[in-house]
Amino acid sequence: MLSKRIPTSNSNRHYVRIDGSHLFKGDPEKSLLVSGHLKRQGRGFKGHVTVRHRGGGVKKRMRILDWKREKHDIPGIVQRIEYDPTRSANIALIYYKDGEKRYIIAPDGLKIGQEVISGATAEIQPGNALPLKNIPIGLPIHNIETRVGKGAQMVRGAGTAATVQSKEGNFVTIALPSKELRLINAECFATIGQVGNQDWKNRKIGKAGRKRLMGIRPTVRGVAQHPNSHPHGGGEGRSGVGMKHPKTPWGKHALGKKTRNKKKTTNKYIVRDRRVK
Repeated sequence: MLSKRIPTSNSNRHYVRIDGSHLFKGDPEKSLLVSGHLKRQGRGFKGHVTVRHRGGGVKKRMRILDWKREKHDIPGIVQRIEYDPTRSANIALIYYKDGEKRYIIAPDGLKIGQEVISGATAEIQPGNALPLKNIPIGLPIHNIETRVGKGAQMVRGAGTAATVQSKEGNFVTIALPSKELRLINAECFATIGQVGNQDWKNRKIGKAGRKRLMGIRPTVRGVAQHPNSHPHGGGEGRSGVGMKHPKTPWGKHALGKKTRNKKKTTNKYIVRDRRVK
């Protein structure tokens, strides 16, 4: 659910935020936090900038999520639903009957006090995890494994959901949110339901200061830069790009060039590419 503020200032005039009144207001579970902080300023393991326009922002603590859901046939109770600063989806804290606590992605419709379970015989309801071979065709799913036992890697963002299209032999055809059709091993686990917090895409930041608090620095157009800094730069007045194809700051084609490796081993599992109309 979205909420607006009274436009008493220019920053509040267009600010649209997600109503978080249903979320837990206390501190996260200490045992499920990663020590240290996550501010890498857009730099990779060599110290070089690998993602531009990152830096500053509020300190965040990463929550450890249960992507594998390997606690089979052990029921757990949803204790609370929390905000996670490192992802678009909300997370749910699960108390299992054996005393262990774990975080999972909160699907749409998950309620506090609800029981969730993973396993081949689990009931078909939001939050339960089953092998793809046991999930009915046409059902929305998320948190999908690509290799058995590796943990969920696909369909984890707020409001996303995939569907089971067909089953044949040891593989299940999945329709991903990108419209790509992909074959996945039938033994891989997936979670029932659509990821919650669907209104995340409709929020409006409102002002530049909030963007900086998120750790995102300003982006400058190439045509506004010096020619030494960007291929689009320079020229007298507003001269535009000045070339046949737009380029990246490093002189590569910016539009239309395919970047996926043609020798990638998983290409054979793509039934229909996401770019096909």
